[in-house]
Amino acid sequence: MKKTKANKGDPCPVTIDVPTRDGEAGSVFLTPAGRGPWPGVVTLTDVWGIRPDARAMAARAAAGYAVLMPNIFYRTHKVPLDPKLTGGERNMAVAGPLLASMDADKMTRDGVSYVDYLLGREDVQKPKVAVVGYCFSGAMAVRTAAAAPDKVAAAASFHGGRLVTDSKDSPHTLIPKIKAELYFGHATQDLSMTAQQIEQLDAGLKGWGGKYQSEIYEGARHGWAVPGGEVYNPAQSERHFEMLFDLLKRTLK
Repeated sequence: MKKTKANKGDPCPVTIDVPTRDGEAGSVFLTPAGRGPWPGVVTLTDVWGIRPDARAMAARAAAGYAVLMPNIFYRTHKVPLDPKLTGGERNMAVAGPLLASMDADKMTRDGVSYVDYLLGREDVQKPKVAVVGYCFSGAMAVRTAAAAPDKVAAAASFHGGRLVTDSKDSPHTLIPKIKAELYFGHATQDLSMTAQQIEQLDAGLKGWGGKYQSEIYEGARHGWAVPGGEVYNPAQSERHFEMLFDLLKRTLK
């Protein structure tokens, strides 16, 4: 497996190739200083992929956890990602094809591959890890928790989109399969996750019987948690970190 040094300032980072059923996902792997083992967290990026702002978010979590940030779009884009994803205009002409390329099956099998990779490492604590998703990958976190219920202790979605759809395999229909604790932090006025869809998700969560939180971050638009975009909301982003770290502390022991 290929390993190279990454940016200075990151907690003990390396770049690695994570095997999946469809190839290898170039990924960033970060840990605290020392030998471990540490609790493991799969951090799934938004559609704009691995970039300095996303790496900085992963580095914060790596103060206490072994963090894997895979290149979700490894089938068509290698790390480092195409500049149009990291420095060009962000619009649906760029994002649309990427979103369309990750159907439910790919999300599920890739997510399980990332979980299995972490749990296969000697420096990662067993028997479970957490999965965190942003924007479209919030649905991927849910799908992963449903597909690997005995391996995922917690799953979180921040400004997640399309968590409720008309499809028979909509993420919200998978909740009964999940054993993990769930957290949903919703954006306001989010066309990809409307107030009606949030209500439908919450209704399913109430009937599920598991432990969860689902809340709207007031004044925070879709994408608020990640620096670098015009919708970035520093105060609400800090709150998302607080809620995330509380979740990880409760569930990864």
